[in-house]
Amino acid sequence: MPDRIKFNDEITVGAQPSAAEIKAMASDGFRGIMNLRTYGEDMQEISPDQEEDIAREAGMEYVHIPVSMKKAGPKLVDRFREEFRSMPKPVFVHCKLGKRAGAFVMMHTAAEQGMSGEDALKKAEEMGFECDQEEMKEFVKTYLSKN
Repeated sequence: MPDRIKFNDEITVGAQPSAAEIKAMASDGFRGIMNLRTYGEDMQEISPDQEEDIAREAGMEYVHIPVSMKKAGPKLVDRFREEFRSMPKPVFVHCKLGKRAGAFVMMHTAAEQGMSGEDALKKAEEMGFECDQEEMKEFVKTYLSKN
């Protein structure tokens, strides 16, 4: 999966940005950042709190929703969707590599468009998202079957 995938005019999904990349995002037109990493994940050069400070100093809104696939559930996706709706657009949504972020963005978009889980996964694959975890696929299908 590339470092960034522009999902649509409102959403770009990607891997953990560096401090310099976060600062540059405001110049690139981003108005918000949503971080789905948990505290203390490996390869986390800046903490979510530090990331929030950098984003806000650059003039962007910031939301941190810690997502662990072991603890992910429908309420977490609902929270993501609610927070996303109130964010100024465009928004950069990230996790460590972009896979969780891609899944959450796909579930939000698919639910808004009334897509099935299978259709959402197919669309995600066409866009370049790698969903190589069976538990992630099942989570997407289950969430969308109920929304």
